[in-house]
Amino acid sequence: MPESSLSFADSVLKLKGPVFVFGASGFIGVNLFHEIFKLRRDCYALTHDATKAWRLKLLDVPYENVVHCDILSGNSVREVFEKYKPRTVFNLAAYGAYSKQSNVNLTYETNVLGTANILQQCTPDTVYIHAGSSSEYGFNCTAPKEEDRVEPNSHYAVSKVSAAYLLEYYARVHDLNTLNLRLYSIYGYWEEPDRLIPRLIEKARHGELPSFVSPDISRDFVFIEDCLKAFIVCALGVNEHNRGKSYNIATGQKTTIGELVEVTRTLFTLAVAPEWGSMTNRKWDLADWYGDPSSIEADLGWRATTLLENGLSKTRAWQDEMGYESTVIPAFENPYLNPVITAIIACYKDAQAIPYMYERLVKTFNELKVRYEIIFVNDNSPDNQEAIIDALCDRDPSVVGISHSRNFGSQSAFLSGMEIATGDAVVLMDGDLQDPPEIIPSFYEKWSEGYDVVYGVRVQREMKPQIHFFYKLFYKIFQNLSYVTIPRDAGDFSMIDRKVVKELVDLPETEQFLRGLRAWVGFRQTGVPYVRPERMFGVSTNNWRKNIWWAKKAIFSFSFAPLELMSYAGFLLTGLSFLGIIWQIVARLLNFDPRTPYGISTVIILIVFFGGLTILGISFLGEYVAKIFEETKKRPKFIRTRIRRGAKAYKSADEIRTLVKQLNK
Repeated sequence: MPESSLSFADSVLKLKGPVFVFGASGFIGVNLFHEIFKLRRDCYALTHDATKAWRLKLLDVPYENVVHCDILSGNSVREVFEKYKPRTVFNLAAYGAYSKQSNVNLTYETNVLGTANILQQCTPDTVYIHAGSSSEYGFNCTAPKEEDRVEPNSHYAVSKVSAAYLLEYYARVHDLNTLNLRLYSIYGYWEEPDRLIPRLIEKARHGELPSFVSPDISRDFVFIEDCLKAFIVCALGVNEHNRGKSYNIATGQKTTIGELVEVTRTLFTLAVAPEWGSMTNRKWDLADWYGDPSSIEADLGWRATTLLENGLSKTRAWQDEMGYESTVIPAFENPYLNPVITAIIACYKDAQAIPYMYERLVKTFNELKVRYEIIFVNDNSPDNQEAIIDALCDRDPSVVGISHSRNFGSQSAFLSGMEIATGDAVVLMDGDLQDPPEIIPSFYEKWSEGYDVVYGVRVQREMKPQIHFFYKLFYKIFQNLSYVTIPRDAGDFSMIDRKVVKELVDLPETEQFLRGLRAWVGFRQTGVPYVRPERMFGVSTNNWRKNIWWAKKAIFSFSFAPLELMSYAGFLLTGLSFLGIIWQIVARLLNFDPRTPYGISTVIILIVFFGGLTILGISFLGEYVAKIFEETKKRPKFIRTRIRRGAKAYKSADEIRTLVKQLNK
């Protein structure tokens, strides 16, 4: 039985599994994934860009079927192939098709290098179907056949032609079962709200019409359901006779914008007339842009069967069912729907814990269905932390490694990561796994409710009772002494919104105590209780001396109470001294007590007492003077020797400085 004669459901069930859909967060990709996933669970949506994953979010796709993969990283692609072993691969990942996608380098990297990375992992047993573009024909746009000359007229078109030649090369030289589908103007469910047909139907539903270019501009409109059938038919029909070939996915009918508007006006019974030329023609608008699908019909029996008016009606019904409004359904940028979360981990002697931290973080972020960035800051640890972080960077392009020239401390490590973080919010964590990644969903929930800072409150520590008592006592004293309201039992473990991060990074002070500054900057804050576990590996680098140093740092950074106490003590003791002098004089003259001491012991005690008090006061004053001295030097808070992002390592000072400026734009 020819594949084209099977029902769509039967065709989907015949696909060799598992099935990969690259670019599943896009318009066509999400439709293809959704239709396959409804019939079988061995289909996976591959995406790396959460700013476009709003469709998957709204479809409530199970997190285990959403696979994060960056096709620009050969290591990332290889890992997902080794893990899932797909046998049918649909590649709809692309960049540059829309005017807002203007990065030329990224166009070629995504469409050519990304395609090559995927093809390198395919075997002769793998079926690979590629989403090409009618733009490949460029200037030769009037009903071209597949064997006609391609004349690309944009970087995007050139990149898609290059990908088509890549497919042909792999088919002829490596016997891969590949086909390139040159898609014409696909429209339908889940298309970007700012595109022509979604905007046209949305306006028409309200009795209006949008702005238009010239009525003579033409398209070859293909309904999404016909397009999906083409992908499935090609996946089942590729063989040694047609592999490496390109097919036109078109109706073969030229439809002008004027004809489209008239069909819409009839369908919606609109009285309003279009205003032609109210929108400027784009450079890619052509008068005769339509395709010739005869080759795919002859080889595989596919042809588009949905009439334009029927496709528009189905799209209208979908918009009505969805309660669709372009101001509600996000197109590209809605950080509170699919935000980027950056985890910043301060690492010192944590080599054993880092791989576990990474695995638990990725699992947590995947369950939340958010894009993630993980920054490991190697604060000049003496172990092999840097090599372990490099291995994670090779494995996952979303991992960033920072190395410091010496041990600057956890506060500087956090700031070093915060300065280059690209996320909509950051999570600060210690590298010893005493800050459990599994608490992040609770942080995320509060952040989604509108809180700018969500901090962890340590309701219990897995440690000796006496040590736990002293920690609780310190936080109680610190809270009472501080001139800002600092949450009790709250450490660095927290989720901080990007706008708060910027304020913290921009603060000029050299010696920073983040949990205090976090409270000082204000914004909406709340806490999430959690139990702080013991360190998973090794021995804590904290000791009594270091804990006392932390206590002094906190108190002298956010409290004037020591100075005030010394002032009160000075007034009190001075007053008592005057009373003592008066008593001594009166007692001596009036002989109230013949046993009044005449010896030197009283003088010694008073000298020691007041001397000790004086030294204590000077020491308090010295702490504040030392902080003033440290701030006046204006030394950098840290010095980076290396930043590793993906496959690239930035080592020189100029390279690091340039990268930081780019990330802070």
